[in-house]
Amino acid sequence: MSNKKKIWIGSAFFIVLLFLLFLRLPVILIAGGSSAYYLKENEFTLGWIHSIEKEEWFERYKREKQKIILVETYFKTFGAGTPYEAEETTTENGFIHMEMDIAHEELNITVSENVNLTIYAENREIPLHHDFDDHERVVIKTRSLSIWEYIRGEFL
Repeated sequence: MSNKKKIWIGSAFFIVLLFLLFLRLPVILIAGGSSAYYLKENEFTLGWIHSIEKEEWFERYKREKQKIILVETYFKTFGAGTPYEAEETTTENGFIHMEMDIAHEELNITVSENVNLTIYAENREIPLHHDFDDHERVVIKTRSLSIWEYIRGEFL
């Protein structure tokens, strides 16, 4: 093998290595006191049973750059915590459906088995009380991981 070819292969390898060092992969971080997990998906739905009305409530979010955007919410009855900034409100199958566009830096939630707090991502249901302690505060936010963190990370 000629010296020119060796230099070219070494340079190409160095460029690929540099690319991998600076490559950042976007994920959604779900972190509690002692545990942290990632979602690869760009969208997820957070669902729970409302503590007062005892009815299902769903909020769909999407990752957009460094924000978590509330896209829509479904619930059965108006009450405490009901959003009011809807772009459009309809009813469908007994649910009030509100289209939203509200950006959050992060979501702060409290996990409770009593309300069955669950993340729905693609075709998966992820009950958060299986991965976090009852009444544990959990933060959901975007994060960009290096390729090495991505490979080593724990994904839900």
